[in-house]
Amino acid sequence: METQALAHSITLEPNDARRLANLCGQFDQHLRQIEQRLDIEIRNRGNQFAFYGDAESARAAGEILSNLYKETGAKDDLTPDEIHLALQESGVEELAKGASEDAGDQVVLIRTKKCSVRPRGLNQRKYVRAVQTNDINFGIGPAGTGKTYLAVACAVEALLKDEVERILLVRPAVEAGEKLGFLPGDLSQKVDPYLRPLYDALYEMLGFETVGKLIERNVIEVAPLAYMRGRTLNNAFVILDESQNTTREQMKMFLTRIGFGSTAVITGDPSQIDLPRGQASGLRHAIEVLEKVNGISFTHFGAKDVVRHPLVQRIVEAYDVHEAEVEAEREARKAAALKAAGEDAA
Repeated sequence: METQALAHSITLEPNDARRLANLCGQFDQHLRQIEQRLDIEIRNRGNQFAFYGDAESARAAGEILSNLYKETGAKDDLTPDEIHLALQESGVEELAKGASEDAGDQVVLIRTKKCSVRPRGLNQRKYVRAVQTNDINFGIGPAGTGKTYLAVACAVEALLKDEVERILLVRPAVEAGEKLGFLPGDLSQKVDPYLRPLYDALYEMLGFETVGKLIERNVIEVAPLAYMRGRTLNNAFVILDESQNTTREQMKMFLTRIGFGSTAVITGDPSQIDLPRGQASGLRHAIEVLEKVNGISFTHFGAKDVVRHPLVQRIVEAYDVHEAEVEAEREARKAAALKAAGEDAA
């Protein structure tokens, strides 16, 4: 990286060699991680840090280091994962690319019975703000971006505030080539494993006993998508998870179930469709048909929004690159075939 102008500097107190070593990481790997992600240069001498490059990114890096340094007082070993999450929470990467900041910065916490959930990064804040202000919301993107977890958190908060009377968790019973008939038990027992991520989030936010009681009273209802036909859902918070595995007809059926006082969140990853070959995804179709409809929000997540292990982010990016290359090759073959057909006709 070529030398750039000094953009920002900070001095961290107290000047503690052990804490500073923890902050910087082995061979300054934490500083290099921040440099790479924000495209800046960081130099330090003891507890004095200088930042070179874009002024906004430099100030954000200084704030990130200051916050992390506070954590070193009680934590002996900062990890690259924690640096990764701190960078995402700051939202500076998106801002550096010119993303709009009107994403609902007022959203600080989603309060539930057992914990408070804080959106990480600009896209998650936009998503939560959209869910809080629109009746129908789509969260689209790869695994690990918090789409479903944040939707459940918003649903729990709305229930606790008496903004809705019940929560419905819906999922199409389609998974990577597996058939429900091969699973033991009745319908409920067959469907439950597919809804485990939703249950886990509810348990974390409300507690096991409370969730059990609410399910008994039908305040929380879990249903396969096929069982939604013919119903009208008023004063409910409805979450349709794994929506990439809906058909066009199922998606239209679900969206037309929404009644007065209800909020719907539809989450899915168009890159992980498990429908039979040749079956069009209802999620992809809905994006084409509804993206410009007023009152419906679409939040698109990318690899940079992944809040799991940093390796997951690199896996998502690698698949995206591969799929783009395959699509380009397919288009090239199609163009060559059309050209050859034209020449033969001539």
